[in-house]
Order: sequence, then structure tokens, then C-alpha cells
Amino acid sequence: MFTKETVTKRITLACVAAVVIGTTSQVSAAYRDDLGRDGPAQMHFDDRFDHDHFYHEHGYSVPGVPRGAYTVHYGGGAFLYHGGEWYRRDGGVSVVIAAPIGAYVPVLPPLYSTVWWSGVPYYYANDTYYAWVPQADEYQVVMPPTGIETGGTTQAPVTDSIFIYPRNGQSAQQQSTDRYECHRSAADATGYDPTQAGGGVAVAMASSKRADYLRAQAACLDARGYSVK
Repeated sequence: MFTKETVTKRITLACVAAVVIGTTSQVSAAYRDDLGRDGPAQMHFDDRFDHDHFYHEHGYSVPGVPRGAYTVHYGGGAFLYHGGEWYRRDGGVSVVIAAPIGAYVPVLPPLYSTVWWSGVPYYYANDTYYAWVPQADEYQVVMPPTGIETGGTTQAPVTDSIFIYPRNGQSAQQQSTDRYECHRSAADATGYDPTQAGGGVAVAMASSKRADYLRAQAACLDARGYSVK
């Protein structure tokens, strides 16, 4: 049984809660709007190639070592790599720096964008480009190829009407890597490159060279565990 005083208190608390929730919603909406323009302090918004992610500015520091960070040794120095950001230790803090060109990492940053340029896939995040290096079985930080900033695309190039099915459950990333490497192998072996105008061969040879290219590409993909149509 509620007394009149209890009921009055509950009504008052409900009204206060409603005001707080409404105010919080307005603040949250305003904060989201602010993020779209300037972002939190000491952060920038990377929207290149539809990446759409926030990163800390160079010089930003955090105490200790970011949890889960990889230690990368390169060029006689030690770096920390975490979430698409690179750090260097400075006393008791880790300071955000530019990615060291040439360094290798075992995994790509979260939410990376695949950017195609001249038939080659690059992996982009936080003003940094990574390329897969089969010999090292890792990704390498690379300089942006000339022209990719204005001509790169997130749409994979249409090389030919070839469809693959991963018989061994290969990931989308592995499929992309295998497809490109088999394309490159077939192009090198036959001299026909479908990413170039006319395949890069004389018109009279294009038809036969294309057939050779497709057979070589299919054989390569089959050997890597794909059904090809």
C-alpha cells in the first residue's frame, strides 16, 4: 500500500529521470554530430576510400602500452602496433607516430579498406597503405603508389568472367589474395593482362592469349583449393 508521500516521491523521480534521459539523448545526438565534423579531442576522422574511422593524432600519448598491441622491430627500432595506430615508447608512455614505411605486421588493422590500383590490392587505414608480401607471409607498410590517391578504387577490377568457389572455406581476404596472385602468375606466364587495354597484346593475338590466360589462372586457383567456372 503506497502512501500519498511515496506516490509523490515516485512521480518526482520519474519526471527527473525523463528529463535526464531526454537531455542525455540530446547530448548524444549533438556529440554524434560533433564527431562527424571535428571528432573527439586529439583525434581525426579518416574518410578516405570509405574507411570512416577515427584515429588519434600524431603526438597523442597513453600511459604504458596499449593492451593487445603488437611489438614490431624494424630498422633497429621497436614500435607498437594496435588498432591501425603506431606508437613509440617514450619513458612511461606510448606516443602515436606515423607508420614506419617498410615494417611488417602479421594482421591488418580493423575495418581496413581494400583499394585497387593497377590491378593490385592495397589495404588502407589511418593514412597508411599495406601490401601483402607472400615471401614474408605478412603485410608490409608501403608508400602509396603514384596515382592511387586520386585513381584508386574500392571496387575490384573486372578482369574476366571467372567465378571461384572456395572448397576449403577460405576467407574473403584469402580469396582476394589467391585471386590476385593467380592473376599475376597467369599474366606473367602468358603475356596477357586483362587489366590492361586489349590485354596488353596485339589485336591478332588477343583471343588466343586470353584463352591461355584463363586456363593458367584456372589451373592456379584449382591448385589452391577453388572450383572455377
